[in-house]
Amino acid sequence: MENTKLTAKDFSSGLPVKWCPGCGDFAILNVVQKTMANMGLPREKFAVISGIGCSSRFPYYVSAYGFHTLHGRACAVASGVKLSNPELSVWVVTGDGDGLSIGGNHTMHAIRRNMDLKIMLFNNRIYGLTKGQASPTTLPGSKTKTTPLGAIDYPFNPARFAVGLDCTFVARCIDSDIAGSTAVLERAARHVGTAFVEIYQKCVPFTDKEFEWLKDPATKEDMILRVEHGKPLVYGKNKDKGIAIKNMKAEIVTFSGAVPAEVAVYDETNDEMAHLVSGLKHPEFPTPIGVFRAVRKPAYEELYYDQIKHVGDTKEHELEAVLTGPDAWEMK
Repeated sequence: MENTKLTAKDFSSGLPVKWCPGCGDFAILNVVQKTMANMGLPREKFAVISGIGCSSRFPYYVSAYGFHTLHGRACAVASGVKLSNPELSVWVVTGDGDGLSIGGNHTMHAIRRNMDLKIMLFNNRIYGLTKGQASPTTLPGSKTKTTPLGAIDYPFNPARFAVGLDCTFVARCIDSDIAGSTAVLERAARHVGTAFVEIYQKCVPFTDKEFEWLKDPATKEDMILRVEHGKPLVYGKNKDKGIAIKNMKAEIVTFSGAVPAEVAVYDETNDEMAHLVSGLKHPEFPTPIGVFRAVRKPAYEELYYDQIKHVGDTKEHELEAVLTGPDAWEMK
């Protein structure tokens, strides 16, 4: 099999896929299987780790190693998998509740360490599996099972959260935008270090109208800002609107003809620009999608194995030496 070019079908487990009809998870699954096939690696070089939630059924549907873990613990388990076998391409599947609420601490520290994980956070702004409770990304005013009078919490912006944590690869895409999500995930797959991808999707039973303005053919071109490194921040059906950055603030400019010099050219290595653009939000601004930040620094497992290699044959750091050394003490 290693010498045979794999296809997306080769990464399908063949098990019946059990999500609600119309759920964006179907589209994301297809894109991930296609992305894995395009990497040119055998199936045993992949591991898919999930927590708890609708999206967390993912490992059952991918023909690779997989582990359906505990609520919020996907990043912790995935970190152990990557350290145990750094040759694996390790993918984390989580949601806005699983990854940002009970699992927020693990997500944060995986990013801080720059673990070489591909973290896909499916954001539908609701707890879907447990039947419609408010999540850390639920918008203010939303009426849910746990906020019947309307949510009053300030929501997370997951992509900006990751940028703020100095994540080395941060992107956002939309489940129904197959071309856009394919481009983002293929870049994430090849990134060395933490790749954090927020994926917008709706939950058919509970947030069926979520992100509707980004999917309606009549409105989406005026509502989406496609962010690309080295290209001006231009959007609109007629490509006649752009984003200028003045005094560290974003402004919308309109024009006709050539793109004016005041329209910002995006730089995915510029931290300040990534922070500002990832924070743009509807309805004041178009919704940015694409790669916000992509930089290179050593991944945690690279540093770890380099450190181990330089320890050599010394027994100074072995557990027995620590337990019997001068800093050990005995309870009577």
